[in-house]
Amino acid sequence: MSISKRIDADIIAAMKAKEEHRLTTLRMVKSALKNKAIDKRAELTDAEESQILTTLIKQRKESVESFTKGNRPELADKERTEIVMIEGYLPQAAGEDEVRAVVAAAIAEVASATGNKPGPRDMGTVMKAAQQKIATSGLRADGKLVSELVKAELAK
Repeated sequence: MSISKRIDADIIAAMKAKEEHRLTTLRMVKSALKNKAIDKRAELTDAEESQILTTLIKQRKESVESFTKGNRPELADKERTEIVMIEGYLPQAAGEDEVRAVVAAAIAEVASATGNKPGPRDMGTVMKAAQQKIATSGLRADGKLVSELVKAELAK
């Protein structure tokens, strides 16, 4: 079942259960997906839907950070609950060990393609290879974590 169909079903369930916060969050997610589909003028693929949800989560994390700095813990908590709801529709996030293995494979791939061990200046090439490997394996990983791991491995 696609992400948008699951969200539609959960909106109905939230209406029946009278869960107001869940309902508004799901409607916001559905609106973001619908707007992107309208912009594209075609149905969204699962990968595109996942990308939109990842963007929404990133926005919520930035909001939590700014609300925490602004001494608004009640708004930060609201954003955190929205993050948890949205993450429920995404595939399980990869752990650090899994990402480290993908990064090592990407570095080995770049090394075999260029014929020498990549260094810090090859960061972009290795990042692109690592992100492709993560996407094809169906995992989900934070770009910041991937970047830090690539940087650490290339510095060795």
